[in-house]
Amino acid sequence: MKILMLTPYLPYPLLSGGQIRTYNLLKQLSGQHEVTLFALIKDYAEKQYITQLKQFCSEVRVFKRSTHPFTVKNILKTAVSKYPFLVIRNHAPDMTSVIEEYLTTKQFDLIHAETFYMMPHLPKTKVPVLLVEQTIEYLGYESFANKVPSILKPLLYFDIRKIRFWEQHYWNDCHKLIVMSADDKQLIAPLVNNPNKIEVVANGVDTNWFDQHPSQPNPQPTVLFVGTFKWLPNKEAVNFLVSEIWPLIIKQMPQAKLHIVGNAPSPEILHLANNKPSVSVEGGIPDIRTAFSTSRVLIAPVLSGKGTRYKVLEALASGTAVVATPTAVEGLKVKAGIHVMIGTTAQELANHTLDLLKHPDKQQRLAENGKRFVKKYYDWSLISGELDKIYQTMGQPSIHWIPAVARITNSGR
Repeated sequence: MKILMLTPYLPYPLLSGGQIRTYNLLKQLSGQHEVTLFALIKDYAEKQYITQLKQFCSEVRVFKRSTHPFTVKNILKTAVSKYPFLVIRNHAPDMTSVIEEYLTTKQFDLIHAETFYMMPHLPKTKVPVLLVEQTIEYLGYESFANKVPSILKPLLYFDIRKIRFWEQHYWNDCHKLIVMSADDKQLIAPLVNNPNKIEVVANGVDTNWFDQHPSQPNPQPTVLFVGTFKWLPNKEAVNFLVSEIWPLIIKQMPQAKLHIVGNAPSPEILHLANNKPSVSVEGGIPDIRTAFSTSRVLIAPVLSGKGTRYKVLEALASGTAVVATPTAVEGLKVKAGIHVMIGTTAQELANHTLDLLKHPDKQQRLAENGKRFVKKYYDWSLISGELDKIYQTMGQPSIHWIPAVARITNSGR
């Protein structure tokens, strides 16, 4: 099949969950399908990674969006636009005209759009569109807005209403909607006209890749936090960890170390290690397996947001014991006490972490169970097979579909 894929990022290097997902799906599906990739970039220097993706794609085209989201132009445009800031900052004006050209001159069996905010780039077309929602955006922004100063709340809530409106609009507008978990499907189903269009294709992990990097135990009891800090729920989680959970752990185990790893740490995140000898913060590292292999426990105190978590899947694949909130493992089939330890409060999360650090046999048993589990259910070879079945169904010639797309104009209206 010939597929046109639209992504709000270049799927390499593998710095975020979205990049990891798209890269691995391209890798797995390239043998069965011919994929033309249209991706947004923030900096022209990213073009150096196109070669890495051409081994899986017949063609890769990139389109420049604003380098920094919070520009005066983006803010003013949002103020007069029916679209939310999330759409405006991820808009590349020239992408739509190029898509129109390709749809006129080339034959595609389907269009695969990652995230609803890529949908405004689409012109009207008879080609069926598959929309993938890696997270439910408006819920994450609602959680953030609830914690900001009252003076900012009205402005944020107004923008969140626009996010919800357009997110729901494109859920209904697409031919097939892919979500990350059964929980996401259950939440979205009442909001779409045809719930049968929703399919679950979870995130996955390259288990063989993690097998190639054996554990290198750190003599000090080391706890790991992993997360991309551009995602608001990760910022919330790491602040909860450092301010409320870690003091409970360090009080009972003064020799313990907390290693915080993630792409794009802000000055606020880097500041978390100030005057805390037991805490270290590191930006994107060349090989995440190094962080997992030298840590005894991954802690994922995620409090908000939707979608499955790469940090949990990768920890399980690496043989690292996991302590998490229910939200952090939502949508996964893990069982508490068998594959992961689950807690809802700072005290519960701290107690589980301390218990694993103090009892290596329990830590090892949990890690081994988790590794077997992720190999059985979440290897990318299995996940890509599920997506391939949906591709085949959508590519049937009997489908004739024209979306009621709403496109961003130069005026933003």
